[in-house]
Amino acid sequence: MLRETARRLRLARTAAVGAALTLAVSIAFTGAALASGSSASAGAVVKTRKTSLGVILVDTRGRTLYMFMKDKRNKSSCSGQCATFWPPLTTSGKPVAGPGAKASLLGTTKRSDGHMQVTYKGHPLYRFSQDAKAGQTKGEGVNAFGAKWYAVSPSGAKVMSSGSAGGGYGGGGGYGGGALGG
Repeated sequence: MLRETARRLRLARTAAVGAALTLAVSIAFTGAALASGSSASAGAVVKTRKTSLGVILVDTRGRTLYMFMKDKRNKSSCSGQCATFWPPLTTSGKPVAGPGAKASLLGTTKRSDGHMQVTYKGHPLYRFSQDAKAGQTKGEGVNAFGAKWYAVSPSGAKVMSSGSAGGGYGGGGGYGGGALGG
């Protein structure tokens, strides 16, 4: 009887260690997936960061998010070679508003390749391939693939550098007329 009790205790201890290890691995994987912004169920994270342009939207790694003035509301006009230079911010789940971003302005749109692209106030969001580090804004004001590209403010408007016409935050948000509105 004593041997049987000792055997059951060893089995219970082994099971407890196995369960604890499984839980620890699960927690570590979930934390890493959330930190990277990529999980089958977690959506892409959009947050804000202070840059030389002011406070703008960035992805989970702090990379600047841009709007393309050729896009129509909730419809991307950037594919193929354009998407190579301006990778769309895609998601496999509902986008998440990080610090400074407004959840009510986040959405998604289906791209021509079938992927879901994150939108903010109806603007499909992109990164710029030349922004190698967090906080860089090398894509600001670039005229490429038929229109200009601008960083996005927390209100969902285009951000214009002080060297751009008008300076400061653009109030129109980019859709509905104007030379760049498409």
